[in-house]
Amino acid sequence: MGYSESDVIAILAEVFEKGDPRVIVGIGDDAALVRGSAHQILTTDIAVEGVHFRREWSTPYEIGRRIAAANIADVLSMNGKCDYLLVAATLTGKEDLDWIRALAQGIADEAAMAGAVVVGGDLVRSPIFTLAITAVGHSEKVIERKGAAIGDGIYLSSLTGWSTAGLEILSGKHEITSPNAHKALAEYRAPTLDLTTDFSQASSMCDVSDSLMTQGRQMASASGVRFEINFNLIKASDEFADLSHLAQEVGGNLHNWILQGGEDHVLMATGIELPGLCIGRVVEGEGLIVIENGREIEMAPVAWSHFS
Repeated sequence: MGYSESDVIAILAEVFEKGDPRVIVGIGDDAALVRGSAHQILTTDIAVEGVHFRREWSTPYEIGRRIAAANIADVLSMNGKCDYLLVAATLTGKEDLDWIRALAQGIADEAAMAGAVVVGGDLVRSPIFTLAITAVGHSEKVIERKGAAIGDGIYLSSLTGWSTAGLEILSGKHEITSPNAHKALAEYRAPTLDLTTDFSQASSMCDVSDSLMTQGRQMASASGVRFEINFNLIKASDEFADLSHLAQEVGGNLHNWILQGGEDHVLMATGIELPGLCIGRVVEGEGLIVIENGREIEMAPVAWSHFS
């Protein structure tokens, strides 16, 4: 392997040590000790090589950012602010120290952009590289998936579909050099978190990581209402033309990208006159429908899940 566990821990301690005043005891003890607040938000995700990312498609720095962003987005989706990350990794032993340092730096930089710090974790050897991150945040006003009311608008913090477009480019080995293709690849490798759109007055909210349709159905079910998505409103997005041009460039299905693509980590919220892109309304009924030009359009079921 060429290095010891203590060598790796020394690198991680160097990368993650920020001297943050919120951290009383950080990396180096049996557990971290931090200053808390009234309403804590806790979430965790596991990412497995070959399932959630591939080394041939992403640098270690991008992998670190990508997995950290997935966890931080779950805190943001509850109107929270991320404070701390705990990182557990299984290394195969084939990674060199520079690779590990780049991975850690990606996590640290993504955390820093959200105002969070890494305070600890765990490290073991395994035949498969995996990365599990736990995020801890807080909120003065927690917003859940339930709470959407009839008459609310449905809003996105930005247009979905870019990450799936990037995945399709990589999977199809397209030789694409357009600016739109580079944006899609960047969004797949390290999705951009929306840290500025103020959804604090939303009635319900969710992180769109498993597709707009999947998450929309979950929110509608939790709220006892129907979500009516109007694709004509989606077309009004400033980003729609760029994504549409990219779909033509690679022969992609634009509707599927936007409605059924995942891992964009866009926020979807319901409420009255919220910022962002209005894509529909909350109506009486159940489930989710998509209309375009005044007619309901049929969408195939979302094709992928962990256990299908």
